[in-house]
Amino acid sequence: MWKRDESVKPTSGQPATPAAPVASTTQPAGAQTSLQSEAPRQIGRDLVNIGKSVVIKGELAGSEDLTIEGHVEGKIELKDHVLTIGPNGKIKAQVFAKSVIVLGEVNGNVTATEKVDIRDNGSVDGDIVSPRVAIAEGAHFRGSVDMQKKPTASGPPPPRPPQPQAAQAQANQQQPQPAGVNR
Repeated sequence: MWKRDESVKPTSGQPATPAAPVASTTQPAGAQTSLQSEAPRQIGRDLVNIGKSVVIKGELAGSEDLTIEGHVEGKIELKDHVLTIGPNGKIKAQVFAKSVIVLGEVNGNVTATEKVDIRDNGSVDGDIVSPRVAIAEGAHFRGSVDMQKKPTASGPPPPRPPQPQAAQAQANQQQPQPAGVNR
C-alpha cells in the first residue's frame, strides 16, 4: 500500500539534503527539516493532488483539500474542504464541497456550502447551488445559479412563499359565511 512518507524518500542511497534548511537555534544540527515538509504542519491542512494523467471513474470522497488536474467521472464529495479543478482538469461529475475553484472544465451540477469561484478560462456546464458565486470575465458558465443562504439557528425563519391566487380564492370560498349574506 502506498504511504505518503515513503513517496518522499530519496531514490539514491545517499541521505537527503534539505532543500531549504530551517534556521533554528533550539534544534540540533541533524534535526533540521525542509520548509516544504514543515508547510503542511504549519497550515494545519492536508493537500492532495490528482495529476493530469490520472483518470477516475466512480465516487471520490475525502477529508482533505483536493486539486484535480486529471479526469474524474461520477461524483465528488468533499463536504468540509476545498476542491480546486486545475487548468488541465476535466470533471464530468456531481460536485459537493465547502468551496469549489474552477480553472478547468466541469460538466455537472456544483453544490458548495461557502463559495463557487469560476476563474479565467474556467468552464462550468451545470447548475450551481452556493451562497456566494464569483465568475471571472474570461470564464464560461451555462446553467442556473441558486444563491439561497442556509438558515441559521439564531436568525429569523425564512419567509413563506406567497400562495398562488387560485389557492387563496379556494381558501376564501371555504370560510363559513354569516347567515343572511348572499354572494
